[in-house]
Parts: sequence; structure tokens; C-alpha cells
Amino acid sequence: MAYKYLVIVESPAKAKTIEKYLGRNYKVVASVGHIRDLPKSKMGIDFENNYEPHYISIRGKGDIIKGLKAAAKKAEKVYLAADPDREGEAIAWHLSHLLGLDLNDKNRVVFNEITKEAVKAAFKEPRAINLDLVDAQQARRVLDRIVGYSISPILWRKVKKGLSAGRVQSVALKIIIDREQEIRKFVPEEYWSIDGNFQKGKKKFKANFWGLDGKKKKLPNPAAVKEVTDRIDGKEYDVAKVEKKERKRNPALPFTTSSLQQEAARKLNFRTRKTMMVAQQLYEGIALGKQGTVGLITYMRTDSTRLADSAKAEAAQFIEETYGKEYSAHGARKAKNAQGAQDAHEAIRPSSVLRTPDEVKQYLDKDQLKLYTLIWSRMVASLMTPAVLDTMKVTLKQNGVIFIANGSKIKFKGFMQVYVEGRDDGKEDKENILPDMAEGDTVLAVDIEPKQHFTQPPARFSEATLIRTLEENGVGRPSTYAPTLETIQRRYYVKLTNKRFEPTELGEIVNGLIVEFFPKIVDVHFTASMEGDLDHVEEGKEKWIEVIDQFYKPFEKELVVAEEKIEKIQIKDEPAGFDCDLCGHPMVIKLGKYGKFYACSNFPDCRNTKPIVKEIGVTCPVCHEGQVIERKSKKNRIFYGCSRYPDCEFTSWDKPIGRNCPKCKEYLVEKKVKGGKQVVCINGDYEENVQK
Repeated sequence: MAYKYLVIVESPAKAKTIEKYLGRNYKVVASVGHIRDLPKSKMGIDFENNYEPHYISIRGKGDIIKGLKAAAKKAEKVYLAADPDREGEAIAWHLSHLLGLDLNDKNRVVFNEITKEAVKAAFKEPRAINLDLVDAQQARRVLDRIVGYSISPILWRKVKKGLSAGRVQSVALKIIIDREQEIRKFVPEEYWSIDGNFQKGKKKFKANFWGLDGKKKKLPNPAAVKEVTDRIDGKEYDVAKVEKKERKRNPALPFTTSSLQQEAARKLNFRTRKTMMVAQQLYEGIALGKQGTVGLITYMRTDSTRLADSAKAEAAQFIEETYGKEYSAHGARKAKNAQGAQDAHEAIRPSSVLRTPDEVKQYLDKDQLKLYTLIWSRMVASLMTPAVLDTMKVTLKQNGVIFIANGSKIKFKGFMQVYVEGRDDGKEDKENILPDMAEGDTVLAVDIEPKQHFTQPPARFSEATLIRTLEENGVGRPSTYAPTLETIQRRYYVKLTNKRFEPTELGEIVNGLIVEFFPKIVDVHFTASMEGDLDHVEEGKEKWIEVIDQFYKPFEKELVVAEEKIEKIQIKDEPAGFDCDLCGHPMVIKLGKYGKFYACSNFPDCRNTKPIVKEIGVTCPVCHEGQVIERKSKKNRIFYGCSRYPDCEFTSWDKPIGRNCPKCKEYLVEKKVKGGKQVVCINGDYEENVQK
């Protein structure tokens, strides 16, 4: 079919959606991501010529490039409609070079959402490629290449092959290891609490010990507790003070990339990579029956909480009609973006709030619906009125012993009608309604219970809390978090244990060397200031070559020192405690690319290896001979299988518990559910109460 205009985007899904909006004069094709990059086999940067990058066509993209060139020749004009960020601008720039397009031509089209109105409006206002954006992306790419391709070969030679260092990944690794060292140094301290169950009339409530004789008192040991309990005389307590207040609670702001990744981890149990993959699908377009294909959300790489006026107006009307006028905040509060935020795009929001999750759920798969519901709810709630809570604080006294009870009751739900932000500790805010009390009343103590506690070490980072820490420190940008977390796991520098990052021995070795010889690379403040410099390049305030030069000159000297002073590190094999079943030599535990494994000490004459497996103490429910062992998939996810594999092919994502279903006699498994664990039958017709 003949066409006048060629439009190039990155993704086939995006191409398919856009082509439906533009009509017969347009042909939309995909570059399938980047088409040019630095070579993999060498540095690819000319240090003698202002750090000039040497770009080559990406291997395997030959046919795509040939097809793009042929399609461009047939068109009167070529439009470049890659994503609206630095990376998208760089893709457009590379395409211009390959296709011989004029860089001054107004052929760059950007839109924040893939809807018919937004796409058509964008094509009415094309612009020239923004070379400041391109320079900022190029500076980032060159900087990352210099760091990675300079330090990694040293690690290969001095430690082991396959290792890597990176600008953002090294900081993330150090943050994880610093936390681990805090945990190791932590010394628990004893402390006590005294909890009381009280009663006013027929209603019971809880209060906690606060102090003695009007002063707050700590309870570090049993002696301090005894001092308090010795003062207690009888069950009657006077209500000394009642404070009632009205408190407002504001809704959370609309999603940025970082806050979406964190909330999807907390509420949906999504890994960072999965969140971004599903968000990409929602952005690029979903077929909605007769409505056609529509991008359901705005662009998902953003650090701004800003919403378009048109989106706010549409949402305000929807809120008034659905929940009532008293629920609409009419534009909502304005929030200051995080330090270093670019505010280039809006927050992540539904392209139309009128497409409710209920309306589109028949067209979405399970994961798409979950994430869309989260994004839709958050945006709607952000434009609703604050919740109003009645709070009550009651002070109880007896013989100088003071207990305090705190209660709260929702007076007006406001935004909480739609959505409440999750918490990192997994707990939910609950109402605690106290009985009506007035000063001078008497209440009865049902029981007073002293409890011993010990202070806990700081928690290891989850994906959500690590992303938040990186963001708070200005390290990395929205597009870098997911690949950074993936890289440090793929290199086996860290592993996820119970959804928390734990450094490996290899990670600690690599981090130790980088901290000693390249301290600036892992310095949070230096890395954050470097991000600021890259932002200045994007704003046209600095030249990218000068930014690279300021970094490279001192870094070059550090490389020379590291090459001379780092001694070769031998990662010693550990005795496995048993002999090789092939040649009789002792087996050892080696550290490989994917963690530790058993290998014969007679290597290379004997190449016998075995995975290190963990038995869970349950006989295989299929063959009744082997033991069920814990294994890991290629994506590092734990599953369970039979030790007699491949003779027995039993596998399960859920942990078998060694009991059979009382109804059908099939085996029972333990599933992780919200709030704890639940035992269920694999046939789904039997379940036991959730164990918290």
C-alpha cells in the first residue's frame, strides 16, 4: 500500500497502536529498540579526540536497518516517534544518522500517552531533535562505558572472570553491604514494656505504660519494671486527662516511576522488572474491543508528580459524579518534586480516568489489571479530599503510675474511599476505637502484663526500600533502577533471601576493592552530583565533553594505582566433606557465576559437578522415594523438586508439607498469602486457616 509518511517507533506493539490512529497516508514501523551502540568487544571511545564514541550497528539488526532504509526512501517525510525521554531522543538521533536525515528538520514527534487525541495533536507540532537531550544520554553512556570497561578487566584479572563494575550498580552494592555490616555489628539491647488491658463499662481497650509521677520512664530491665509494678495498688485507675482532636490525612501523590515500583512491590508482590514490563504493555496499547487499541496509561518513566490540567478536570468531574462533591479536592494540593526531578513528563496516570478498572478488566490479563487498578486508584485518590480522623488520647493514673491509650476513628473517609498507600512493614492502618471517657471517670485494669523485648538490627533492603534509598540520595534516574537491581543479582554480588537483599562473598570482595581503589565511584554524594551534571547537560548549561573530562582525569590516575597495587585474590575452595562418586577424589565447594556448587578437586581430569541442594524434610509426593529439595530457577526464584530428577519429574512452586488432603488424599502445599501462610490442597478444594 502506498504511503506518504513513514513513522519510526521502538516497539512493534506501539507501532501497531499508532498506525490505527494515523490513517492510510502513514506507515508505522519499529526499530525494535536501539539500532546503534558502542561495540561490545572494546571500549569504543576515542580518548584523544574529545571522548568521541565509536558507534556501530548492533549485531542482529542488519535486516531491520535494511528495511528501515528501504521504507524511508519511499516516503516523502520520515517522523521519529521514539519514547519521550533521553533514551528515546538518542534513538531518534541514531536513526537520523543511519537514514541520512537532516538534524534541523522538524521530524521528532513526542507524546506522553498513546491515545488518538494525544498522537494526532503531537503530529501537528513536530520539532527538531533536541541535541542537549542527546548529549546528556551520550554523556551517560560514555561515562558508564568508561567506568565499566576500565574497572571490569581489572576485576577479571585480579579476582575472577565474568565480573563487572558500574557507576550506579557499585553504589547500590555498597549501600546493601553497608547495611549488612550494620547488622553484623549490631548488639541487641534489652528493654521492657508494660501493656494493660482495661475496661470501661462493658467495653475493653488497651493502654501502654508511659511513666511515673508525671515523667516519661524507660524500662531497661526487670528492676525498672518491678519499681512500676510495686506501685500498682488494686485495679482502679483514674481518667486524668482526655484529649480529643480532629486530624486530617492527605492522599499520596500520583505515581512516579520509583513510587510505582515501590508500591507494586508492597501491594502486588511484583518485582521491579515485572512492574516496568507490565507498565510498558499498558502504555503501548491494549485492544479494547470496539474502542480499538488504546494506551491505558501515560509514559511510565518519570520523576514528576505533576498532572495535566485536562486530566485533573476530567477526574474532578468523575469524582463528583461517582462519590459526591464533598470528595473532590478540585485540583488537589501542589507538591514539590523530589530533588533532581526533571519534571519532563507528567506523573504516571490513566490516559482517561473514565476507563475504570471494572470497565477494562475483560480486556486485561491478571497482572495488567492489578497494575492498572493500582495506577488508576492512586491518581483518583490523589485528587480527592483529605480523610478526617477523630483521635482520642486518654491518660490513666494510679498512685503516680501513668498509662496512655490512643484511639482513632474515621470521621470522613475522603480519599480512603478509593486507595490507601502501602507500608514497608506490611502492616495496615486500623481504627482503634476507645470507649467514651471523661476526666474523673474510673476504669478497671483487667490485666497488666510486663513484656521483655530486645532491640532489632536494621532490616535488610527489599527492592522497594533500596529503590527509595537510591532515589532519596539522588543516585540513578527512573530508567536505571530496574536494570541496576537485575545486574547486581545476575553477577551474584547479592541474592534475594525472603525478598531481602543479602550480599554474597563475591559481592563483598568486589565492593572492598572498589571502595579502596575507586572511592569516588561508590561515594553517594559524588554519584548524585554527577547525575546533577548530566541534568545540566540536558538543560544546555554544560557541555558533555567537559563533564566527562572532569571525571576521567582523576579516574585515570586511580586506574594506574589499582593495576599496580591490587594483588590477585584467590577465592579458596571449601571442603565439601564427601568424595567424588566418579573418581574418589574429595569434592569441594566452588564459587561460580550463579553461586556455590560442588565440584571434584581432581579437575580438569574429572569434571564431576553437583548442585548444592537443600532438603526440606519431606518425601516426594509423586514417587514416594526421593526427597523434596529446594531449587532455584534461572530467574533465581525458589521452587521445589524431587531429588531423583530426571527419573522423577515432580516440581512445585509451592512448598509441600508432607501431609495429604483429608478430602481427596492429594498432597498439601504451603502458599504465601497476604498476612501469612496458608495450607491448601493442590486440587484447590481444601484449605486451612492462614497462619500469621
